Amino acid sequence: QRECISIHVGQAGVQIGNACWELYCLEHGIQPDGQMPSDKTIGGGDDSFNTFFSETGAGKHVPRAVFVDLEPTVVDEVRTGTYRQLFHPEQLITGKEDAANNYARGHYTIGKEIVDLVLDRIRKLTNLVPYPRIHFPLATYAPVISAEKAYHEQLSVAEITNACFEPANQMVKCDPRHGKYMACCMLYRGDVVPKDVNAAIATIKTKRTIQFVDWCPTGFKVGINYQPPTVVPGGDLAKVQRAVCMLSNTTAIAEAWARLDHKFDLMYAKRAFVHCVLSHFLSVHLASCRGKCMLPQGFFLFKVHSL
Repeated sequence: QRECISIHVGQAGVQIGNACWELYCLEHGIQPDGQMPSDKTIGGGDDSFNTFFSETGAGKHVPRAVFVDLEPTVVDEVRTGTYRQLFHPEQLITGKEDAANNYARGHYTIGKEIVDLVLDRIRKLTNLVPYPRIHFPLATYAPVISAEKAYHEQLSVAEITNACFEPANQMVKCDPRHGKYMACCMLYRGDVVPKDVNAAIATIKTKRTIQFVDWCPTGFKVGINYQPPTVVPGGDLAKVQRAVCMLSNTTAIAEAWARLDHKFDLMYAKRAFVHCVLSHFLSVHLASCRGKCMLPQGFFLFKVHSL
């Protein structure tokens, strides 16, 4: 059985990770203190939790996750929150101050102070097991629907499958109709049968707006989990009978990189924030050069005194 680790970096990563682990605990019937009641019904009584959790000898389930931030404010919310007893304290890593949106400050000075500690914790979690690299996957989820609209929507297997190929349901802003798919991995949950999935995918292949590369015309990989999706109590999403998450490799992702490249060109044309980067970059290298220049002087003084 495969084991997955999660690395949550920065304010957005830590806050999203905190919400995700709350959902994982609800799905597997794990309490906020990491214990799993003996009479639990959620999760089916199997050991599927081992993918995301490690179980200690005392029966506590610890997330395979690392939280990292340069300043402690956001991670402190995890340390003092409802699930504070769930996480291993050594996997909540923080510095003392943030980089103030300055790349050079985060890369050369502040971030460099904790990178070794972070890599050490990640190595312990991965246990030095090699993993294949995934380049720029496009994640899509359907249905994303509120409780008020759930009663008025048709959420069949065909509907949620078609929704995965709509730009509105993607986690990256790009139009897949402007590119070609190389591979798709669709993971269904809930009341789903293979017959409906095969029919929905066959319909997708007939649409002209959804194109695949010539050398991989049938690049679909499908997985089905018959346990329905779980929602956080009091959340905005409706509890549905079935859902699908799609990871795809498409050339349309180039739109996102082109957009980012264009924004950089606009800022660099005005030399925005360049002085911040240069000041930190020069200060770091000047300090390094100063240290190298002082080294021969030390040898010279030692030689004079020895005489």
